[in-house]
Amino acid sequence: MAIKILEAGLAATIQDLGRPGYYQLGIPIGGAMDRFALRVANLLVGNDESAACIESPYIGPRLLFDTDTLVSVTGADLPVCLDGKEHQTWTAIEVKAGQVLEFGYLKGGARIYIAVSGGVDVPLVLGSRSTYLVGQLGGFHGRILVAEDVLHCGQGDLKSKCRYIPEELRRTMGEAANLRVMPGLFWHRLTKTSGEGFFEDRWVVSTEADRMGVRFSGGRPMEFEPRDQPFGAGSDPSNIVDSPYPYGSVQIPSGLEPIVLHRDAVSAGGYFQIGAVISADMDILGQLQPNTPVKFVKVSMEEALQARLDEEGRLERIRDLF
Repeated sequence: MAIKILEAGLAATIQDLGRPGYYQLGIPIGGAMDRFALRVANLLVGNDESAACIESPYIGPRLLFDTDTLVSVTGADLPVCLDGKEHQTWTAIEVKAGQVLEFGYLKGGARIYIAVSGGVDVPLVLGSRSTYLVGQLGGFHGRILVAEDVLHCGQGDLKSKCRYIPEELRRTMGEAANLRVMPGLFWHRLTKTSGEGFFEDRWVVSTEADRMGVRFSGGRPMEFEPRDQPFGAGSDPSNIVDSPYPYGSVQIPSGLEPIVLHRDAVSAGGYFQIGAVISADMDILGQLQPNTPVKFVKVSMEEALQARLDEEGRLERIRDLF
């Protein structure tokens, strides 16, 4: 089975759940920016949760199918049309050979996940089919999809046990978002006033938002506690001697605009991290459009672990449908 890309949308790539185990070598885990959406898309078409899908930000592609199959679209909210007939997202859609899948204008969220029965069949690279654009690694020749590309898919089971995800189990994006943050190893570098201001202020997602990280603007500049510049650190007050960067870590270069590192971010560098967005909210971060208002919310380790359990519980309830 094959899918022909008639129109590629905007920076669409092949993604799965990523390639853990190589972070110490400078290769990020990568994979879907919204792991929940990718998992559910795969379940709807009878795939393993980790199968490769198309991740498309902001604008959907236009796809031609050469074989009967099942398709699902999850993640962002936008119209899904098959030969001009509109279908719902978060459902399994029967596609006939020769039909064309296309999308309308984005209504909410930032990224859709298109799963096809059997999964997109591109070569495994370091155990994953995910595209790492910076390293030109994995996916479809290590790059974004373009018109006239042909994607081959595996052989899937077209008898999905569940064709629809109830709305209460989906994740939907509102006009604003809360991102829960655990203060981290370098929190003490902020003054007390700036630390409080980070959580009090209303931030906005910048236009500088991609698979590597998301920048935020609109809050007050951060002030740092005075210090002697460490040997080997840069002169900026936010510099440190190089250290590893946790996934989801929050940096504030020069104290001006926070940056949250995401799937394809570098694994180490010379900026300190005041904390990290908790794992339960990283999928939400991957669905934020530019100019979305955001409030950072301080949480404890216990609250972060409970949030992770809650997210796992929601996914388990969806698995029970199948």
